[in-house]
Amino acid sequence: MTPKALFEGLVFDENGNPVETTYVGAEPCYVVDDAGFKRHIPSMQVDRQVLLKMKAMITGHEDILSEQAAKMLGQNDIFTRAMIETQLKNMDQQFDRLFEVGIPEASRTYLGMTGFRIVINVHGEVIDLQQPGLVADDDE
Repeated sequence: MTPKALFEGLVFDENGNPVETTYVGAEPCYVVDDAGFKRHIPSMQVDRQVLLKMKAMITGHEDILSEQAAKMLGQNDIFTRAMIETQLKNMDQQFDRLFEVGIPEASRTYLGMTGFRIVINVHGEVIDLQQPGLVADDDE
């Protein structure tokens, strides 16, 4: 299966311009316009940074998140919560599969409508991850 750019349509450059997605061979890339020079950054490099940042926000809160997810599913029982919590604690194992199948277009569209944005620089470093609706820790 061909790998996909996970966050296609949700990645922007430092100037707020949407970043294009293309393939170089079989490798998906985000294309950043660097003063007229088109930099092709392997999407996996950016996507993995985003997933690791999201994982860091989840780590330590798996119990609360699993409880809330179970409530949203209408399955607020101990077994469902335990299953969801286990999946959250083992997110790393899901990353490779996610790179293969991608995030469904409808889910990416929904994320975009909620204001979810990834801002990268010309080197492919994630410099901002905007997730409206999140409440920052006291540390942040």
